[in-house]
Amino acid sequence: MGAKDTYNAQNITVLEGLEAVRKRPGMYIGSVSVKGLNHLIYEIVDNAVDEHLNGYCDSIWVTLEQDGSATIKDNGRGVPVDMHPKGLPAARIVYTTLHAGGKFGDGAYKTSGGLHGVGSSVVNALSTYMDIQISKDGGIHHDRYERGVPVVELVDGLLPIIGKTRQTGTRINFLPDEEIFDQIHFKADAVKSRLHETAYLNPELTIYFENKRFGEEEKVVFHEKEGIRGFVRALNEGKETIHDVIAFHGELDQIVIDVAFQYINDFQENVLGFCNNIYTQEGGTHLTGFKTSFTTVINSYARELGILKEKDTNFTGADVRNGMTAVVSIKHPDPRFEGQTKTKLDNPDATKATSQITNEELQLFFDKNLEILKNVIGCAEKSAKIRKAEEKARTNMLTKPKFSFDSNGKLANCESRDASKCEIFIVEGDSAGGSAKMARNRLYQAILPIRGKILNVEKATMDKVLANAEIQTMILAFGCGFSEGYGNDFDISKLRYHKIIIMADADVDGAHISTLLLTLFYRFMPELIYEGHVYIAMPPLYKAIPKRGAEEYLYDDKALEKYRKTHKNFILQRYKGLGEMDAAQLWETTLNPETRMLKRVEIEDGKMASDVTSILMGSDVPLRREFIYNHAKEAEIDA
Repeated sequence: MGAKDTYNAQNITVLEGLEAVRKRPGMYIGSVSVKGLNHLIYEIVDNAVDEHLNGYCDSIWVTLEQDGSATIKDNGRGVPVDMHPKGLPAARIVYTTLHAGGKFGDGAYKTSGGLHGVGSSVVNALSTYMDIQISKDGGIHHDRYERGVPVVELVDGLLPIIGKTRQTGTRINFLPDEEIFDQIHFKADAVKSRLHETAYLNPELTIYFENKRFGEEEKVVFHEKEGIRGFVRALNEGKETIHDVIAFHGELDQIVIDVAFQYINDFQENVLGFCNNIYTQEGGTHLTGFKTSFTTVINSYARELGILKEKDTNFTGADVRNGMTAVVSIKHPDPRFEGQTKTKLDNPDATKATSQITNEELQLFFDKNLEILKNVIGCAEKSAKIRKAEEKARTNMLTKPKFSFDSNGKLANCESRDASKCEIFIVEGDSAGGSAKMARNRLYQAILPIRGKILNVEKATMDKVLANAEIQTMILAFGCGFSEGYGNDFDISKLRYHKIIIMADADVDGAHISTLLLTLFYRFMPELIYEGHVYIAMPPLYKAIPKRGAEEYLYDDKALEKYRKTHKNFILQRYKGLGEMDAAQLWETTLNPETRMLKRVEIEDGKMASDVTSILMGSDVPLRREFIYNHAKEAEIDA
């Protein structure tokens, strides 16, 4: 093994201390909701994947333990345990110091997803305990921390050895701190989805997942030999595809590019970007390079084949990507992301690399596959026709007189114009809308009633989306425009309300209306979700009135079961809809910031977001019904 392959204390670079993590956890993991909780697992897994990327690990084990803790184990080199120049074992530096890791200097890591070096130490700081076993140099080295503080005594300045082994690797078991997180129950579905995504992006890696929690027992192995080609195939499962998955690979200036794409016979675009296995949900320079180059190539071929005449304008990017499902995965030696949670790639050289390789590879492919090329251009032609119809609808919409919402009977606006304090409730039906208007705090709460179910935008063309009266009303009420490549006038800084709260009935129909609205936001105003502006109100299902003592609102059947165990004689009132509540009840249960329950809508990973949207808004009605029924009550609570 050469000098470049050594991984020891000299490779660990210390940048700064860890003091602020427990005080401001959101800065490091995004939030203290379930999404932030699951993020703890991903940080440790990402470190193991970094070992894989650099050729030292082919298996990762992720276990949700019976006691609520999580265990992540890998067969990599093992975190260094020798003495660091700072006078502590290198491993203890890694787990107790922010920005300490092998990814900042040269030599130990070529590429890494754990860019900021905060992963291990932040997980440690936010855990009740973290127990570490490092198999290295023939011994099992042990360390343990409680809320970030080491509780294991060093032996001659180094970690104690608790056993012998021929294996190498790192095993971390940790229990999240209930003082930090809203709840400490990991969401298994989200963890599995993320692990599956990681397996697609690393075809030579095997990930073993086990859930040992009571009533949830499950074992799954994720190994995807086809890589991102299989990923695209999975994303398009059950859809009418136009051709088989096309994939290409290339490298430029140490940046490795992998792309796979496929067109389906549907009006939608689903392009997912990854950098060093991190899902860049807000895109970035790698996607810009891919999209720009793809558009240029298709326009060039369309003119060469005479499909676009001299007088015709070029296809837009949105035209070209009509029907496209794509995964763009890059490995970058020095990635820069906007924001700690790594949602947008910021490296200019990534644009150049993806653009050049996409251009070269597409030409090589399309020169040999003329029929597929014509089908792809056919999708763009279809889109261009719809776009022109949409532009007409948009023009009509925008040229209508700007009527006052306050007087048209729909929007009951709030008095304040300070967006940071204002919130808008989208309310199902006029009856609930009437009660909500009476109950609200007029200073900062706006009420927008919608009549019936809005258009399913997953299956509608753009002109129909924009012509829909309910959607028009929402676009104009929010004030931040509408994002869809064509007009693309979306500007989140113009949003009039900090919180957009969907307030539907606490039943399956209400859940369906919520999902229709969420699909609209996800497809055409995703920044509203990414930046945490979209919430779902949680109205109670029951009101329990005991013979003695205070009345209680119960929000689901589990709460009712619990209540029955402690109360014998009580009257139970069931709310079939929000319209059954009077103004005082609606204020107390759903509108009052002091007592209400809201769930904030969050997107965890590309695969899950795509899958769920397709299930909810696709044409498989039984599947949708089952999903809504099972998940209607899942919540990220945020009052």
